[in-house]
Amino acid sequence: MAWDFSTDAEFQKQLDWTGQFVREDVWPLETLDLTWPELRRVIRPLQQEVKDRGLWAAHLSPGLGGQGYGQVKLGLLHEILGTSPLGPLVFGNQPPDSGNSEILAESGTAEQKRRWLEPLLAGDMLSAFAMTELDTPGADPTQLATTAVLDGDEWVINGHKWFITNASIADFVIVMAVTDPDAEPHRRVSQFIVPAGTPGMRVLRDLGTMEDPRPETQAYSSHAEMVFEDVRVPTTAMLGERGMGFAVAQVRLGPGRIHHCMRWLGQARRAFDMLCERSLYRSVQGGVLADKQTIRNWIADSAAEMHAARLMTLHAAWVADTQGFKAARKEIAYVKYHGARVLHDVIDRAVQAHGALGFSTDLPLEAMYRRARAARFYDGPDEVHRDSVARLLLRSYTAPENAVPTEHVPTRRDAARLRFAELLETATADS
Repeated sequence: MAWDFSTDAEFQKQLDWTGQFVREDVWPLETLDLTWPELRRVIRPLQQEVKDRGLWAAHLSPGLGGQGYGQVKLGLLHEILGTSPLGPLVFGNQPPDSGNSEILAESGTAEQKRRWLEPLLAGDMLSAFAMTELDTPGADPTQLATTAVLDGDEWVINGHKWFITNASIADFVIVMAVTDPDAEPHRRVSQFIVPAGTPGMRVLRDLGTMEDPRPETQAYSSHAEMVFEDVRVPTTAMLGERGMGFAVAQVRLGPGRIHHCMRWLGQARRAFDMLCERSLYRSVQGGVLADKQTIRNWIADSAAEMHAARLMTLHAAWVADTQGFKAARKEIAYVKYHGARVLHDVIDRAVQAHGALGFSTDLPLEAMYRRARAARFYDGPDEVHRDSVARLLLRSYTAPENAVPTEHVPTRRDAARLRFAELLETATADS
């Protein structure tokens, strides 16, 4: 097994450019109160710079206009983009569009790619992924209640979806619905492409959340409640094979979780920088915060936790690159829940060090803190990932015979006496 922590020189140049570009040209946009149409116009020239640099939609293959980067390189790139909520949008790899583009590239027909994937990759369209439901647990998608029934040469979709990102501004929605209710649990669901404006598909509202309590209508990155009432789509709208909706979805979940974690590390690093800066100029009780042991502990703990999370995430990316995403299931689950906790804790310390200033909107920390809370349930709640890790680890263990622990000292002593009886007898005689 070879380990290599270096980044090739040419790609490092791209990372250096990205870091400067995001800080100087993307971060300032966060301070402006732009509507979605205004934001879209403002970022067009920035997106063109990214395209000219060859970094647009870098998660895809060269044949689709991407770079074909593996997960390690993508992770390093996303670490920089994640410092701003607008970073992925400017670089053409924002969720859910990045995951939907991978699904379309992997499972879409030639016509589906022409109609939906190409404009999505060009940045001319936005998409949504409608899986989560209000009345069924997102942690167990086998319980999905939305249905699609075949009626002649059309599918009729009925259901109630919830927390669907970008639904109110999406040009099309990929919908997961039960097509085969009597099949085994993971072969009941199929995916469909539903264009915006299709009769019966309605966005009821953009939800107020901890991240954005009073969302504007049709705002970027908002989360919507949707209904599907006798929505009719042709059979050609099915994405992938019938009953294989879960298998199709796996194409986006593995990479998405790694990218999430690296973006979280970028956010954590930004909060960490604010924490360190604060410690050097805020005076209290005769000295700056940097002189106080508690603050130094926060800084040291934050640095160590981020470093550990970064190595874990890049290792998961390396396993995915070298052995495939199936082999990296455990490692990806590790970083999903560990990374979410590190993100929260580092931001929390930065807020605490800034006091009322950190709690106010004069710094980005309060918004970062609210977004961080959702990290613990995006792409599956932490508890599910912990359970998955434990089950995978336990597969390599067996219960001891007669319930006697393997390391039981009296039993091991008796076995050792038998094994070394002759030597022990010789040693006793010699003494």
